[in-house]
Amino acid sequence: MKKQMISISILQSSKIMTAMYVLMGLIYTVIGVPMIIFGGDKLRIMGIIYLAMPVIMGVFGFVFFVIFAAIYNFLAKWLGGIEVEVKDVDQA
Repeated sequence: MKKQMISISILQSSKIMTAMYVLMGLIYTVIGVPMIIFGGDKLRIMGIIYLAMPVIMGVFGFVFFVIFAAIYNFLAKWLGGIEVEVKDVDQA
């Protein structure tokens, strides 16, 4: 059975994507802490920027996904949505 996604909830899906980008940004925090502790002046500045990356990635992730979802919703009206094929599975 085929299903078609004709609209994306802009705010709800953007909140989820923001959370995912913040979690991915935490990788930069792990890199930034040693830079601040062990680095020289220039490396410490980069470490501070790395510490801010979860927030920066969250903001940019939210903004760009809002734009993406709005464009998708606009184009899906003309072209149709993404089609996926699904099937029912017996629960054992």
